[in-house]
Amino acid sequence: MKGWKKGLAALAVVCLLAAAFFMGGPAPNRQGVSVQETKQEAVQAEEETSQETKEAAKEAESLAQAAKEETTPDPVTPENTSNLGEETAPAEQEPAKPQTASAPEPGPTAEESSETEEKPLPVNAGEVTVTDEAHTCTLSVRCDSILDHWDWLDAQKTDLVPEDGVLFAATEVTFYEGETVFHVLQREMKRAGIHMEYEDTPLYQSAYIEGVGNLYEFDCGELSGWMYRVNGWYPNYGCSRYLLQEGDVVEWIYTCELGEDIGGSNRLEE
Repeated sequence: MKGWKKGLAALAVVCLLAAAFFMGGPAPNRQGVSVQETKQEAVQAEEETSQETKEAAKEAESLAQAAKEETTPDPVTPENTSNLGEETAPAEQEPAKPQTASAPEPGPTAEESSETEEKPLPVNAGEVTVTDEAHTCTLSVRCDSILDHWDWLDAQKTDLVPEDGVLFAATEVTFYEGETVFHVLQREMKRAGIHMEYEDTPLYQSAYIEGVGNLYEFDCGELSGWMYRVNGWYPNYGCSRYLLQEGDVVEWIYTCELGEDIGGSNRLEE
């Protein structure tokens, strides 16, 4: 009896185990997908992803190479040399050199300046108004050229020529706005007590100086007489038409050779 009960108990345990097995479902390898198959699928998916990545990288590299080929200029060949110069890259500029201080070039001499400076134009005395505005200029009168042509001088005039040939030494004198070279000479010779004689010449609209210090034209040769110079230049018009400016240097010089002996022959060429 006891043995039978034990057999029933063992049978009941087996039944319970069988029921538990069927109720819990089959083991993983019995669900239709084995562990081995799952691993293979994962490996295959990884390989496919790697292949896609490689293909994408290769495609990107191809696109980059194509873009590079489009921007790279073709090499110069006999076939395409005709287009050179139409669209070329600008030449590289040399770096700017630092500036260095250099010595100033020498300016023109006083004599060159007098030749290049614009010369004043003559004025009509009747059209200029003299004011009381005072200025200064330098005036001198000399006849030293006679000393070099003594044999040409009228014998009656030898006592009139100073030893140094200076009748009126260079002196700073006053003139007034609107006055001419003639005005200053006339006033200063009267003030210094030096005889002066002139003649009005309507044809030239100017006064003509015939004599200063009793030395007249033709007293020392057929080409002798008085000429005036301002700032180193001999004007080619009368002294009544030269309008004075502040600081002018006026010289009255006696010539024995129509200006050739005193550097005034160029006046005739102007």
